[in-house]
Amino acid sequence: MRKRRLGNSSLNVSEIALGCMSLPDNPKEAKAIVDEALDFGISYFDTADFYGKGQNEELVGRSLGGKRQDIILATKVGNEWNEETDDVTWNPSAVYIKSQVHNSLRRLKTDYIDLYQLHGGMITDPSDETIDAFESLKKEGVIREYGISSIRPNVIRRFLKNSDIASIMMQFSLLDRRPEEFLDEIAEAGVSVVTRGSLAKGLLTSEALVRAGDTDGYMDYSQPELLAALKELLSIENNLNALALHSVLQHDTVASVVAGASSPDQIRNTIAAYDSAISAEQIEAAGLITKQSRYKEHRE
Repeated sequence: MRKRRLGNSSLNVSEIALGCMSLPDNPKEAKAIVDEALDFGISYFDTADFYGKGQNEELVGRSLGGKRQDIILATKVGNEWNEETDDVTWNPSAVYIKSQVHNSLRRLKTDYIDLYQLHGGMITDPSDETIDAFESLKKEGVIREYGISSIRPNVIRRFLKNSDIASIMMQFSLLDRRPEEFLDEIAEAGVSVVTRGSLAKGLLTSEALVRAGDTDGYMDYSQPELLAALKELLSIENNLNALALHSVLQHDTVASVVAGASSPDQIRNTIAAYDSAISAEQIEAAGLITKQSRYKEHRE
């Protein structure tokens, strides 16, 4: 498993990360998936305090056990939930971030977080306060680096200009190429992209046509457009999983692809796709088939 540097930080992350949100609730089953990921060289694990109202962090903490020192551990903050109800409010305040980080540390069974990410963001947020909170935690050694998870251009640009973020988590795949518009700008700021949704809800896997047949479309694709695009992609490469991963990883700005897994088999399938040879010509052909969409909202 190759590694890439996360922005200008000291963190080196595996090109495939385990997105922990889809881990099963059963601790034994979850640990089997984490162990499989570790065995294949995946050393970057991503979760969030919001997943299962903290339960996913607890699951990750138990599953990692004594392997903490061998991995890069990332989590997210900003979604405050009510313990008594299902109500969730957005809270990027310094007070909340500085208090919630200690809850994450406890659940993850660690005394530091490698990458602490703001789990969203709006242009109306008190971003200076949020940035100051992250910087303070970094100076204290509670976190090593910080980043954001956002697809809003105006929020992304504000953090690129005013903060020392190491990464931006963005949905990015062959079927959602909106981030391409900003990759150069992000790279020039010394920041990396970490991708999510790179298999497009299973549309870029062996189940592509079946899943497409069960949808009304995806992103800017109507169902007929989606089916047509997938058939053309399959004519280029039958292993759509491999084509999807390598099409994203071709970009130097991308440090890692966060891929979920709910079984050890899914880890093995992801690694098999990662290890498959995909040519530059295939990636170029795939780019000619798929839409180069742009973000339409939150630009100013």
